[in-house]
Amino acid sequence: MTDHEKKPTVAVLGTGLIGAAVARNLARKGFEVSAWNRSPEKARALANDGVTAVDSPGDAVRNAAIIVTVLKDGETTLEAIRAARATVAQGAIWLQLGTVGIPAIDELAAIADEYGLVLYDAPVQGTRQPAEQGKLVILASGPTDRRGDAQTVFDAIGQRTIWVADAPGAGSRLKLALNSFVFALTHATAETMTIARTLGVDPQLAVEAFTGGPLDSGYFQGKGAAMLIGDFAPSFVVDNALKDARLVADALAGTGVQADLAAASLARFERLAEAGHGGKDIAASILA
Repeated sequence: MTDHEKKPTVAVLGTGLIGAAVARNLARKGFEVSAWNRSPEKARALANDGVTAVDSPGDAVRNAAIIVTVLKDGETTLEAIRAARATVAQGAIWLQLGTVGIPAIDELAAIADEYGLVLYDAPVQGTRQPAEQGKLVILASGPTDRRGDAQTVFDAIGQRTIWVADAPGAGSRLKLALNSFVFALTHATAETMTIARTLGVDPQLAVEAFTGGPLDSGYFQGKGAAMLIGDFAPSFVVDNALKDARLVADALAGTGVQADLAAASLARFERLAEAGHGGKDIAASILA
């Protein structure tokens, strides 16, 4: 598709931190975008970005060639797609970007078959800032014959697409593995700073010691800086991380694998949520 060709109409269901950025980037790249959110004001806030807010999932998907779901969990996603059944177009492409877990993606794949939708399981790696910058990493799995159409959307919202498999489900499985690393790195950063402070050392020196070395990373720098100044503005909130950590635990149940770090991450997020930090960014791990 060239820049001069008309781009397909896209419906975005879910305009939270990631979904809103996805909708804005699609509109900026020339897609006609309609958006729905359970809290209508979040969708209406996108009007100045060229996104049309609608009142229901059915209104959003009407005449849409591509449906993008960016909702909290599998249950919410299933409800939204079922609500849109009467107006969804046969053969429409469905890009499922949320982290929903293994049982849920299998159920969504069955619904896609029932409704005549072409499902791409495509959870994204990245939080608010990468989403706003159009630099998400898409972990895509789905049939090869419509990938070109799906890729036009992925190119508008991400910097890279990793094609994992030719059937839905593999992308969601990879996302759980990658989230385990994100959680472990977050908690390790928090504990390193806490241990330094407890032992009477300025935790800023821990950041300086790692900077420029083999253990340095942009993620470490970003979360470390936020922890040092107590900036917990939401990018990836504790409540969502807790949900995802539980999905990892559920996925591993019965496999015989003892994932100690995943279990510790879940326990730490549970403590944070119980202490009232659920709406803060996961940098709040330092408060545990």
